Amino acid sequence: MKNIRTIKVAFAVLFLAVLVGHFWTMSRWSEARGVYDDICYLRQAHLFQRFGLAGGFDTDLSRDDDGHLKAKLREIGYADWADSTAAPCHNRMPATGKVVIQYPPGVGLVLALFPPGHQVVPMYMLATIVVFGFALFALSLARSTSTALMAGTFGCLAIYLMVNPAKASYSMAPTVVVCTLAGCLTARWLASMPSQSRIELLVPIGFLLGLTVDFRLADLFLASGYGLFLLVAFLIERTTSRFLQGALFGIALLFGMTPTIVSYAVNAGSPFASTYGNNPDVRPLDFSFTVVRDYLADPLQTLLIVVGIASSVYLLRQANGVRRVAQLGIANLAINLAFFFTYPIATPYYTIPIALLTLWSLLFAVLFQETAEGAPDAAPRAKAR
Repeated sequence: MKNIRTIKVAFAVLFLAVLVGHFWTMSRWSEARGVYDDICYLRQAHLFQRFGLAGGFDTDLSRDDDGHLKAKLREIGYADWADSTAAPCHNRMPATGKVVIQYPPGVGLVLALFPPGHQVVPMYMLATIVVFGFALFALSLARSTSTALMAGTFGCLAIYLMVNPAKASYSMAPTVVVCTLAGCLTARWLASMPSQSRIELLVPIGFLLGLTVDFRLADLFLASGYGLFLLVAFLIERTTSRFLQGALFGIALLFGMTPTIVSYAVNAGSPFASTYGNNPDVRPLDFSFTVVRDYLADPLQTLLIVVGIASSVYLLRQANGVRRVAQLGIANLAINLAFFFTYPIATPYYTIPIALLTLWSLLFAVLFQETAEGAPDAAPRAKAR
């Protein structure tokens, strides 16, 4: 037990060191780094702060009568900052005639919680604190040397990711936080024995996964493995309980997506019409898998994907609870990777959410099971007494 305590203290100190280092790095970030997506996220936040929660959903460029967008574009040296028809990441909607932001409103909603001019840094700091807290929680659950090392190593990696590659897109900070919490709840739900299965946990899990769609539209695939898992479970048993699980999850998922649905209705004229419009970046899937090599060239994403797949396959041999989490993880990874590996664009962060959701789920599943069974390292000492 003393050895485990030493490992935990060492990792806790390391967590804190990474956190402090990140805070120092983040404190020097600029909100005018020249990325067009950033400008649109900040404009959405400005609309919420200026017009309130209800009025902020309307992102029509005609509402930029205070010159906020032009000022932001001029600040980063955008050549056509004065030409509203050339605004980046905006599309004209045929049904409404509006020129609107193409992204879902979730990131803007989060940024709107912080004061103008000082929104990005506090958002990332708060998100990093949340991940730091979950890393400590996972470390505290470890009851053996092996799980302490596993929780500590992954905790360090999870905190590190909050700068690289999470900084690549403002959508990553809130997405990572939600994936962390959803992973913990997923493990609590599926790692329970069948007689102790907590159907009520599906509501917050579904809601959280719905929220991720408000940050990035492609995050809808994060819920795909859950849907498949629940569908198969229902087809096998066909009971009222199984049906209620799927229904509750689906309703909660839609409820979490409410901001995006409202945004589409206001800006595109229909809750089912995307604001991406005819964006040339959104093209049919490329089934030649040419983008796979771009992901393989990214060591960080490759590492997370390989570890996620290997861990899921390995844990299929474990007891029922952990095996169910592993089965869900494999299904979710397969669907998400099938999409991203055939999507014509690769980025340093596209597969990070599914990898983190899977790894957090697996880690907490192992830790919850170990806690329920007792501490392996403590058993010999207990017998000696």
